[in-house]
Amino acid sequence: MANITVHINGVAQTLDVEPRLLLVHLIRENLSLTGTHIGCDTSSCGACTVLMDGRSVKSCTVYAVQANGKEIMTIEGLAQGGLHPLQEGFKEEHGLQCGFCTPGMIMRCVDLLERNPNPTEDEIRWGISGNLCRCTGYNNIVKAVEYAAKKMQGAEVPAAETVA
Repeated sequence: MANITVHINGVAQTLDVEPRLLLVHLIRENLSLTGTHIGCDTSSCGACTVLMDGRSVKSCTVYAVQANGKEIMTIEGLAQGGLHPLQEGFKEEHGLQCGFCTPGMIMRCVDLLERNPNPTEDEIRWGISGNLCRCTGYNNIVKAVEYAAKKMQGAEVPAAETVA
């Protein structure tokens, strides 16, 4: 067993873990933060994406012991006092589809917008290329990221049109 301390969503957690425990299992099973999904167990889909020290990582490829002393943010930690602009964008632009990929996609997009606050459509598509949406709803996900980018820059963003 290894004794580690990780800061999950701003809260320090000290745990004894098996050295082979994956970060995604620590998050879901030890800490009951089930917003992070396990999609493929091979790092292909990105459903398990979280932020580690501000950078997106696929938590199914990171051992929990590698997160010792790191800041981890999951989808649960993103909404502090209201929806994050990306969460709002996914809601307003109908980027949710079935929702399984959404937490990982949003965490990946947080990293994308931190590094490029005003991405082009091509840059957004490239930025999310490591995360799969099995509903193939990428157009609305791109719109959601564009919405969030504008909102994060202080622009007034109208809500998406409602389909009757």
